[in-house]
Amino acid sequence: VRLSPADDILIRVERPLDLDSQGQLVASVLSKKAAAGATHVLIDMPVGLTAKVRSAHAANLLGQQLEQVGQALGMQVRVVQTDGVAPVGRGIGPALEARDVLAVLRRETRAPADLALRSLQLAGQILEFGGAAPAGAGLAQATAVLEDGRAWQKFQEICEAQGGLREPPVATHQQPVRARHGGTVIAIDNRRLARIAKLAGAPSAACAGIDMNVQLGTVVERGQPLFTLHAATPGELAYALEYATTPAEAVHVMEEA
Repeated sequence: VRLSPADDILIRVERPLDLDSQGQLVASVLSKKAAAGATHVLIDMPVGLTAKVRSAHAANLLGQQLEQVGQALGMQVRVVQTDGVAPVGRGIGPALEARDVLAVLRRETRAPADLALRSLQLAGQILEFGGAAPAGAGLAQATAVLEDGRAWQKFQEICEAQGGLREPPVATHQQPVRARHGGTVIAIDNRRLARIAKLAGAPSAACAGIDMNVQLGTVVERGQPLFTLHAATPGELAYALEYATTPAEAVHVMEEA
């Protein structure tokens, strides 16, 4: 279990076969933590109809398995069920997600507020879990560390220790997917978005993926971009666009009466 690189080999076999077993998921998550020497592990488990974990019952079963396996490996594991009805942040794909993270750490005005809040809530819980903050004080402590720049400074130090900070690459091929009619965004299909991002080349191509232009509750006009596809090649862009524009929509807009 301390040879976590073996997990990458299993993933390379599973991905093209579209396999995603729960046992391998548990092994994949916890082997990396064990290899890093972690003693306390906090796991964010988004739950939603189109998330990887679709119900509270399934989340409870998976959470119990993660905690039991973690205990057998000498780790304290705590699972936090969070809202998985829609993506958190704007980016889907390595570089686009990294861009969002950097925006939060740098405290930029364009930083996704939902990503910042989710991150602070989880950071607060791990501070309390590990004994670095008293019960109920973790969120305030985490928020202070982000707002005064300590989080960004520490992130830069971590990057320097691993070869230096590099800005995420930007895809040369981009195409917006537009609303077919005006109305309100009432549902977002996470699984369909994940498939579209994969067709665009993510995660193999770091720059590929999806940049969300709307959130749940956003009021849009006909022709307004719902999300923008990013791809490294024109062929992958066309392939993803063809799938994204089929009748089954990844972003469901309810027309106004």
